[in-house]
Formats: sequence, C-alpha cells, structure tokens
Amino acid sequence: MYIALLEDDPDQSVLTQAWLQDAGHKCIVFGTGKELTMALVNESFDLLILDWMVPDMDGMEVLKWVRENFEWRIPILFVTQRDAEEDVVSALQGGADDYMAKPIKRAEMLARIESISRRSQPYSSSEEDIINFPPYSLQRSTGSVKIDDEAIEVTRKEFELTMFLFKNAGRVLSRGYILETVWGRSAEVNTRTVDTHISRLRRKLAIDKESGWRLSSIYQHGYRLEKFEHL
Repeated sequence: MYIALLEDDPDQSVLTQAWLQDAGHKCIVFGTGKELTMALVNESFDLLILDWMVPDMDGMEVLKWVRENFEWRIPILFVTQRDAEEDVVSALQGGADDYMAKPIKRAEMLARIESISRRSQPYSSSEEDIINFPPYSLQRSTGSVKIDDEAIEVTRKEFELTMFLFKNAGRVLSRGYILETVWGRSAEVNTRTVDTHISRLRRKLAIDKESGWRLSSIYQHGYRLEKFEHL
C-alpha cells in the first residue's frame, strides 16, 4: 500500500516508516496537517495514518477535511496517545476506519492495516480467477479481457493497468501513483507511459457511454474510471 503518515515526533515517524517499509509498503511522512492536505490535492494514497496532536491542523481536522473533500472514501487509521473512550468514539464517528493507542505494537499495526486493506479493496485480495465488471470480464491466470463474450487482445501490462483501474473504480488516481503501482518503483519509464497506455485502453476496450463506463482525465492530476450510472 501507498501510505501517508501524519506524525510530528521524529523518532516515532522513523520507526513507523521503517516498520511499514519492511512489510512492503511505501510510506511518506508528513509533520503537519497542512502539509498532508496539500499533498492529497495532487497525490493518491491507499491509507492515511493520523496522529491526533500535530501542529497547525490536528488529526481530527484532517479527518474532517478528507471526508468533506474526497468522493472516494480513503481508509484512515488513527494512531495516537489519546485513548479515552470519548476520543475513540469521536474519531470513529468522524469517519476513521480504525483506532490504535500509543505505544503501538508492530505486529498489531500491520494486522490492522491488512484488515483495512481487505475491507477497502475487496478485489485486491480476491482469489477468484475471473472478475466481472459488466460488460467486462478479466481473467487473472491468462491476463485476458473480454467484452461480453468477445476476447480483446491486450498486452500483460495493459491487462495489469485495466485490472488496477477497475479495482479502483470511482477513485481519482494520480499519474505517479498509477506508474509506481503498475510499473513498479524501479521502472525506467515516466508518466507519459501512463497517458499512452490509458489512451490505448480507451480505444481497445471501447470505454464510452455505450459500455456503461467513463475513463476521465483529471486536469494536472491523473485519471478516474467510473460507471455512468453514478455520474
């Protein structure tokens, strides 16, 4: 997962970031609430981990801002020293997905993150070989795509991009996030590669009103795949 960590304690942020990265996640640390909200305007994250007491804009204010400004319900985990019952209830009722009191334990935090990931992205953990997004059908084992019963010729990378877009339908995805997730951190390609592949998929998969889906360009940010019925 691509995780944003809001934490102003340097020692805690270094430790938490190390735990997350050792577990295979990518973690970006933000020391203030305003820094995080500014980053969220241009970047996509799979999960936010919020401390409550941070400078200029506390964790609860960030939570409220995210829930008011994003259509996609990005998962949020609170990790804070505030452990009174009313604090936990306030955060959960405000839209947090889970809550941990410091000092945190590595294994418990990683287990909670895995649980949040399963709830928020059910297809990513699905063991089904064939996943349907009518009229599209995607088969993992063969890397193939069908529109109704018609097979569409796609490369393996085009299949991975197609699967990624459908799994995140309705969510705004930055070009950088798409590039890193589909091509990997060490890939010697740039965001033009994303634009080229998106254009090719629109054409190959006939993503238009007749298909029931729309793949939109988001100015200076990235793309969003969504169903027409939700517009």
